[in-house]
Amino acid sequence: MIEHRFKEASATLGESPLWPLAAIVASAGLYADLPTRFIAGPDAGAFSTVRWIVPALTGILVVALVVSVPEGKLVRTLDLRIEQVHVTRRVLALSSTAVVTAANSASIILLVHLLLNGAHVNAGPLLRAAVHMWVVNVLLFGLWYWQLDGGGPVRRPKCLPHDRDFLFPQQMEPQLMVGGWEPKFIDYLYVSFTNAAAFSPTDTMPLSRWAKMLMLVQSAISLTLAVMVVARAVNILK
Repeated sequence: MIEHRFKEASATLGESPLWPLAAIVASAGLYADLPTRFIAGPDAGAFSTVRWIVPALTGILVVALVVSVPEGKLVRTLDLRIEQVHVTRRVLALSSTAVVTAANSASIILLVHLLLNGAHVNAGPLLRAAVHMWVVNVLLFGLWYWQLDGGGPVRRPKCLPHDRDFLFPQQMEPQLMVGGWEPKFIDYLYVSFTNAAAFSPTDTMPLSRWAKMLMLVQSAISLTLAVMVVARAVNILK
């Protein structure tokens, strides 16, 4: 059943939905595994249960995505319009990404707040939290780039050159486009990783203003984690 739905979704997206789904699930899981103080503060109390709210919401949205495949049995049974299903699935996908992004952003802000105010933090949990946040940052921005470039994975194959938000190396060389090459999720994940590691674009260039600003925000987050967390951890270890 699930394999059949993945095949139907692959035909709609033009690629397997497995990697994007794995990325959002991994992001929610890494968030849930953060030390409590970096989720709800050192005196979280009952609010420490917030760590399970994000994975729960993400799970609900992922299930909704799986059962609402445009060519699936549920859509045919309810006689839904394919255009409406596409819009609904896009909203669900963006919502699930936004939920984890908001949660991870809150954790990063809390981490910076704790460090700036001199809170006592052990090096081990601090480094683990920073690595978790950095990896989630890479996964989430890869999802944002994949979802937004050229109107998203469904509309992107029909996107005109002047409507592109990212320019990949293959798109600058006609001979590399033979066979109808199109960027897939893994390509956007690579863009996200290199931007987070180098604090700047590498081989893929942002074209639109929103793409430039999104890459700027991602680089700023990575730089903040690298400078503040590593510096503090080194001091603690000394």
